[in-house]
Amino acid sequence: MKIAVLGDGAWGTALACNLLSNGHEVVMWGAFPDYLEEMARKRENFKFLPGASLPERLRFSPDPAEAAAGAEILLLATPTQFLRSVLRKFAPLPGVKEKLFVNVAKGIEQNTWLRIGEMVREELGGVGYAAISGPSHAEEVIRKVPTLVTAASAEPELAELVQRVFMNDKFRVYTSTDVVGVELGGALKNVFAVAAGILDGMKLGDNPKAALMTRGIHEMGRLGELLGGKRTTFAGLSGIGDLIVTCCSGHSRNRHVGEELGRGKKLPDILRDMGMVVAEGVTTAKGAYALARRVNAETPIIDEIDAILYDGKDVAAAIEGLMNRAPKQE
Repeated sequence: MKIAVLGDGAWGTALACNLLSNGHEVVMWGAFPDYLEEMARKRENFKFLPGASLPERLRFSPDPAEAAAGAEILLLATPTQFLRSVLRKFAPLPGVKEKLFVNVAKGIEQNTWLRIGEMVREELGGVGYAAISGPSHAEEVIRKVPTLVTAASAEPELAELVQRVFMNDKFRVYTSTDVVGVELGGALKNVFAVAAGILDGMKLGDNPKAALMTRGIHEMGRLGELLGGKRTTFAGLSGIGDLIVTCCSGHSRNRHVGEELGRGKKLPDILRDMGMVVAEGVTTAKGAYALARRVNAETPIIDEIDAILYDGKDVAAAIEGLMNRAPKQE
């Protein structure tokens, strides 16, 4: 198949290489032509995935029409807050609505608080759509470390198609029909990764982090079910699996934000120092808080992270607030 990767970040690059190893034709589109040209020349995504050599067969194009021409799949690998503008670049192209859109980003759109599947439907109508999520850091996928993910589509045959296209002996793909749960798991876990990073930055040890992850998966499932997902999905790869890896890994950008907060650094300074690297959990925290209020969900951890990020609440006071909640049965 020919597949166009929309986005020049780490995750899109790692998946492009995985697809090439499966024999597919892959072209990468990005919003910055100069950077694409330099990647093509150096054969390295030196900003987002330094040190990894890119195959000669990976092509690059800054032109949406050229990238999409003949492609059967458009892989959405653009950070959530920029994706709508990218969709609007591709929407007018001939035949684009007959293609399969596969989303691999993990977030909730600011202000609308839409999942990416909802955003795609709003911009493109009822196109073929699937989402991939799970414990899958790009830095490990590019090195062919064994990785397992879930591909979800409301149409089972599309999920199975994505499974066949992406799966190999280093990248195992399961299928699901619960797009809502898979997308929310991938988005919400980033909020808890910020919380895990705070605990690490404060050097509080293992006990609170294990408790955070345990209660976090309950909180994700409770909110996700009220928003239309299946509770069991959050016990799978796109829920607890992704939660574990992003709360524990040194590759996690969201955990990094939390670590810096736990060390006393201010959020604007942290984000400035990260440059173009996006930590989706920062925006998702506000979206998760808004969605929880919409469905009247109890989300104490999300509430405290939102207060830390957007109200300047002291991290120690937030932990004290969680510990002093009224006693209850597990």
